[in-house]
Order: sequence, then C-alpha cells, then structure tokens
Amino acid sequence: MAGPGDVDATVRELLLLMPRMAGRVKRIPVPEALRSQALAPRHLSLLACLLFDGPMTVNDLAARLEVAPTTVSLMVGDLSGKGILERREDPADRRRRIVAIAPDQHPAIDAWLAPGAGAWRRVLTPLTPAQRRLFVDTLRAYEAAVAEDNEG
Repeated sequence: MAGPGDVDATVRELLLLMPRMAGRVKRIPVPEALRSQALAPRHLSLLACLLFDGPMTVNDLAARLEVAPTTVSLMVGDLSGKGILERREDPADRRRRIVAIAPDQHPAIDAWLAPGAGAWRRVLTPLTPAQRRLFVDTLRAYEAAVAEDNEG
C-alpha cells in the first residue's frame, strides 16, 4: 500500500485537485460590463499583466506572456476595438505605443481579477522565496510535460 509521501499517492491527489481548481476559476463570474466581449483565457493573462504591472509596450507584454509580439498585437487590437484597452503614444518615444486598460474598464477588470490574486498572495506569503520558486517551477514543468505528451 502506498504511503502519503508516495509519488502515485500525490499524483492521485493532484488529479482530484486540479479539475476542482479549474472548475472554481471557471465559475468566477465575468463582470457584467465584459460579458458580451467573448474574452478567452489568453485575454485574462494579458489583462492581469496590465492590471498588476501597469501600462506597457506590446514587446514588454509579449515578454511577460512568453508569446510573440505579433500575438500580443493581435490581442491588443481586438481588445482595443472592444474598448477594453487603449493604445497611446509613448511620451519618451513617439514611435512606440503604450497599451493600458481603458479607464472605464479598470474597475470591472480589477474586481474580476483581484480575488484570485488575493488568494494566491494568502497561500504564497507564508512560503520562503525558494519554496515559491519551486512551486512555480513545478507548475511550469507540469505544463511542459502535458504539452509534450499531447504533441508526441
């Protein structure tokens, strides 16, 4: 019989936990102001970056999201067209554009994303920096392994 520290026991526990976590995240209601916008998970990541890190260029967003600048540019164009984001000239370099959450959309996006960020802060704060790094690295490794299994 497997003990509580056994890898298979941990895998079973995670296989039960992960769908529950995903289900809880999916049940977070999209704010009324954004419901008709057909936002996808990739939009959520982009909005989170802008909410927590502030306005930035498309290239900076692409680096944070770990995707190509053209992908971010397409998302920004889509969300700008819907009035969720705004693009403005960078005062330091007029050739560059700065992307930001539209001021009238900021409260709804903040209300939508802040509870999840708060939950992460509560569970990560007691951990040491090394433990937090291990946690994130483990999730990244899991994502890569799943992607590899699905591609191979």
